[in-house]
Formats: sequence, C-alpha cells, structure tokens
Amino acid sequence: MKKFTLSALALVAAAVAAPAFAQSSVTLYGRLNTTVESQKDNNLGRKWVVANNASRIGFKGLEDIGGGLKASFNLEHGLNSDTGASTGGTTFWGREAWVQLAGNFGAVRLGSFTPESYFATADYISMHNHDTGSSEDALYAFGPWVKNNKVGYFTPTFGGFSASMSTSMGEGTAKRAYDFAANYDMGPLHLGAGLADQGNNSQWAVRALYEMGAFTFGAYYNQAKNYSAGVAPVSGKYKAARLAAMYTMGASEFHLNVARASYGEQMTLGYNYNLSKRTKLYGYYTDRDLNRDRSNVGEFSSLAFGVRHNF
Repeated sequence: MKKFTLSALALVAAAVAAPAFAQSSVTLYGRLNTTVESQKDNNLGRKWVVANNASRIGFKGLEDIGGGLKASFNLEHGLNSDTGASTGGTTFWGREAWVQLAGNFGAVRLGSFTPESYFATADYISMHNHDTGSSEDALYAFGPWVKNNKVGYFTPTFGGFSASMSTSMGEGTAKRAYDFAANYDMGPLHLGAGLADQGNNSQWAVRALYEMGAFTFGAYYNQAKNYSAGVAPVSGKYKAARLAAMYTMGASEFHLNVARASYGEQMTLGYNYNLSKRTKLYGYYTDRDLNRDRSNVGEFSSLAFGVRHNF
C-alpha cells in the first residue's frame, strides 16, 4: 500500500511539473551559405574564390512565465563557412546577444542586436540572397550602425502596424545612438520605415513591397547625412534607391534588382532553386560601380554559384 501511494504521488508530481517544462524551450538554429565565384576587381584582376555568405549558428530560447508574460533570449555567432573561422574576431556572440521580456504591453529588449531600421528597409527587399556575400547591398547607408549596449522597445501589432525604438547608452567615448522603425503588413502590401541617429551622423529610409501572384516587387529610398555606404563618414547628404523584383515558378525563383546612389550603381541578376524549405541551390551575376565620384574605389563583378542550408 505504501509503495502504491508513493507511486501515485510521483505520477501526480510529474503531471503537475510537465506543463511547466513544456512552457520553456531552447532551439539551436543556423545557416550555412557558401558560393564558388569568379570575381573581377579592377584593382586586383580576376580570381576564383570559395566565399562565405553570412553563415551563422545560434541559440534562442522562450519561457512562458504565465499571466501573458514571456521571457526570451538570442545568442548568435557568425562564422566563415569557407574556412571555419569566426567572423566576429574576439567577440564570439558578435551577431546577436540579448534578453527580452514580452507581454500585452509589447517587448523590452536588452543587449546587443541588429538595428531594426535596417530590417524594416534594406533587408526586407533583399530577396535573392539575404543581403549577403558579394551581391550584398553596397549602396544602403548602414550607419549609424550601432548594435551594442542597447535598450529597445517593440510595440504589439495593431491592424498590421508595429514599431520599435532603441537607444545605445553611449558607453565610453561613443555618443548615444537612437534607432526607430515602423512596419505595416496587411495582405499583399508591406511597408516599412527606419531612422538611425548618432551625433552628427544620421540616415533614414522608406520601403514598400507588393505581392501580385507569382510576382513580388520591392523598393526603398535611403538618405543619409554625413555618412556614405562602405566609406568613412563624409560631409553633406547621401542618397540611394533600389528596385527589386522576383518571379516564382514552382521551385524556381528569378530575381532582378538594380540600385543607384549619389556616387555609384549596382545590379544583380539571380536564380534560386528550392530543393526544400531549408535548402536551395542558386546562382547570380552581380556588378557594382562605386567609382563614379571616388577614384580610389574600383568596379567589381562576380559570377557565383552556391548552396544555402538553414537548420
């Protein structure tokens, strides 16, 4: 009888504890994205390379605390898939490292995370290869690009609209930075806007994407003050615009995007074949000219073939 009673109590305890365990989870995820490319650089000539396209590995976790509250975290490490080396130098979790508390009020995030102004604009229409590798967007004014020592607030979604705002505390000699983003997603229409500011440097952008059957069209307009993409801060204003289009047919995707900026232009023609939801084969030809007003920056082109696998 005593043995039966103890067994019954153990079953009750397990039944009570099971929901608590089910409310918490940790997920390992990542992406390996590698290309073989024939690259031509006017300064260095033509060469064949095996190239990494922003591969990463990470952990993310979620705990349902109850009462509408959820705690979560994200740790993400960048790696070179062609060599195995870290892309973050001595900063192992150089891509993402944050903790967050969310509820009906929205979410508060603390740590190091990518500016939402970028996700809301340039990243959203980079459909052919996730804005990575040799075909990454070379004209969007990424600065002020501040990830570290941040506090961010993310609103709930109301009628397709959501927004976020964050500030970097400006520790040490760095100036305090601010980042704002807004998104609207309703049916086939997707809109976004972003603003980043730090000291005398600032940039803003607006984005639109529309889905029309097998076709998807996207565009952004970007303007910066005292900052130009890919180079040291300069005085004056900098402007850039990009158009992107995708046509899907079965497992195939056909991509075209063109961009023009104050001092350069860029074009990419790409093809993706989705072997599954996680794995694709792809190829692209990209060409950029950043030399129109800057003689120290040469023209670059690449013909690339790659494999991307998400896990």
